[in-house]
Amino acid sequence: MFILLAYRSFISRIIEEKNTQHKAEVLHQKNLVLENIKAQEEERKRIAVMIHDDIGNRLNILSLWLNNLDTKGDELIKKNISGQMSSLIDSARSISHSLYPVNLESVGLVLYIEELIANLSGRVNISLTVSPKFQRKNMFVEVQLYRIIQEFTTNVLKHSEATRVWIYIKDNRKELAVVISDNGQSFEYEAVKKGMGIKNIESRIKSMNAQHKWKNILHKGSRLIIKIPYNELPNQNSLN
Repeated sequence: MFILLAYRSFISRIIEEKNTQHKAEVLHQKNLVLENIKAQEEERKRIAVMIHDDIGNRLNILSLWLNNLDTKGDELIKKNISGQMSSLIDSARSISHSLYPVNLESVGLVLYIEELIANLSGRVNISLTVSPKFQRKNMFVEVQLYRIIQEFTTNVLKHSEATRVWIYIKDNRKELAVVISDNGQSFEYEAVKKGMGIKNIESRIKSMNAQHKWKNILHKGSRLIIKIPYNELPNQNSLN
């Protein structure tokens, strides 16, 4: 009897040690994902700010200078140069936004999503519904959520043939819930889960210690449900 009890105690200790080791490995992997994404975002932010503040401002100054330039009646040259300058300014702004949401810190997640919707309004119909109780989150979480929505809509435009996208943001006492869905062709998760689009989305979800679920119906649409418990929010007040 004593031997049996000792054996059971020995097995229990082994199981407990393995569980502890597994939890430590999972936590380590989460931290690696978080640090990797944070490093990527910091580099993206550095480049985006440089494009936005330096190149963008220089182009704006050149544009103002051009408008005051005396071209001695050659309006065609002035018009062509002005058109190219305007295109460069738009391109610099677009590249900056794609690298990092530079103005998100000042305007907030909701307004930045609305700007994204306005920019895509000619290509797909997107609606945004936000809970009246929604309050701003820390910068890390807001950037990740914006990136996820941006990635989702990019995939929709590239692959799904959807005409509608719906975004819901619900804030309650225990968690923040975000639901993104479309009415496109959808996809088989197992067939595309290793693709960069899905991997990028899921890596960002993991970095927030969030839970998620895909609900896909072929030829009828896709839905991504994200739930972020407040007690699991990463301790990241900024990306600096």
